Amino acid sequence: MEVSAVLEKRATDAAEDDARLRDRLVFGDQTALADLHDRFSALVYTIAARVTRDGPAAEDVTQEVFLAVWQHPHAFEPAKGSLRAWLAMLAHRRAVDLVRREEAQRRTARDGRLHAGAVSGGDPVGDQVSAADTKARLAAALRELPEHLDRAVTLAYLEGRTYREVAAELGLPEGTAKSRLREALRRLAEALHDGEAR
Repeated sequence: MEVSAVLEKRATDAAEDDARLRDRLVFGDQTALADLHDRFSALVYTIAARVTRDGPAAEDVTQEVFLAVWQHPHAFEPAKGSLRAWLAMLAHRRAVDLVRREEAQRRTARDGRLHAGAVSGGDPVGDQVSAADTKARLAAALRELPEHLDRAVTLAYLEGRTYREVAAELGLPEGTAKSRLREALRRLAEALHDGEAR
């Protein structure tokens, strides 16, 4: 017998074996599932492991593939190709799906952490913007103060003078200097609060 004839006979025998195994699966023969597993579990596991690069994940994929075949044996159509090729395709597809799911879960978890960081104040850019906004509102509020209050608060809080030094600098009684500083701070606080409420 020529080599081509031998190869053709092997292919025909394999196709007939595939069809018989499928028929047994269709009729719910559990020994067919065991035979299928014995023949192809190493192939399915190897493909899954190559895609997932993770042993436990490859085992999960292998289990999923054989469970899917058991639940839907009609899905295999012998006329379209070999059982080996079909199982290899299933293993590859499910392994890729698993990797994509895990990547999506990692992305979701990472995005959640970023969002949580932003909400908790862990966003340095947001903090800088907020600080700049507060500074701008404070500067605007200082410009709105009457001159006598502006001078007092500038001496005390921008130049670091004590209320006694402010009083001496402005030629005021210490009590008056304190009152002006309290009034200036009250107005500034109101202005900042109003700005945040908008």
